[in-house]
Amino acid sequence: MPETVVELAGVSVVRGGSRLLKSVSWEVRADERWVVLGPNGAGKTTLLQILSAHLYPTEGVVGLLGEVVGTVDVFELRPRIGLTSSALADRIPPAEKVKDVVVSASYAVFGRWREMYDDLDHTRAASLLSELGVAHLASRTFGTLSEGERKRVQIARSLMTDPELLLLDEPAAGLDLGGREDLVSTLSVLAADAASPATVLVSHHVEEIPPGFTHVLLMRGGEIVAAGPLRSALTEAALSQTFGMGLELTETDGRFSARRRSSAHRR
Repeated sequence: MPETVVELAGVSVVRGGSRLLKSVSWEVRADERWVVLGPNGAGKTTLLQILSAHLYPTEGVVGLLGEVVGTVDVFELRPRIGLTSSALADRIPPAEKVKDVVVSASYAVFGRWREMYDDLDHTRAASLLSELGVAHLASRTFGTLSEGERKRVQIARSLMTDPELLLLDEPAAGLDLGGREDLVSTLSVLAADAASPATVLVSHHVEEIPPGFTHVLLMRGGEIVAAGPLRSALTEAALSQTFGMGLELTETDGRFSARRRSSAHRR
């Protein structure tokens, strides 16, 4: 049986008198690809901060990659976790060359300074850019890229250290339709690769679930509504409860879509 890379037991997070997560218990195994769905304020970002070892729980136990958070040096744990988010993207210098954006992940820095990289580092960075379809951008500066190109470069950077867990925080946010579809296709290829790490993708939209993702976690108000294999846990009833309205869910060729239930069905 594949190893467990995430194990949360009764995890709660309280900040400023508000309970952002409420007794969340959840497991992710090495061969699983999870999508986390929920409205604004559901606790998705807080959950990702826990998973990236950037936030300690107020209550409960967090197990990551065989270690218990709070008993291990997080600076040794974090390099084993790949993370993409808008907050991290904002830290990338616009004048940084794309190839340096990726290779500098080896030192967990943004903006090259005096670090030394060997040929293997540069070869891996080039390979990841090629895998993500942006090898032709290697000598461009990050600030000149389109939003879709930036997302792909960020994912390449997150994979640079060969992580055991990949966290994608709303990777399709800000993309137009074409950019979203390109990204979903890329993530689907990654999901199908047995060598890819366990993956957790956060989104608001079922339309952004890449084919090949195996599991879903539905959240509302800091609590789990449903969790499990994608096609058994992602139901109209669970989705409607998650977003607080009656929703119709359809699947075509491995892609999902949702819309508000028509008045005829609400009667």
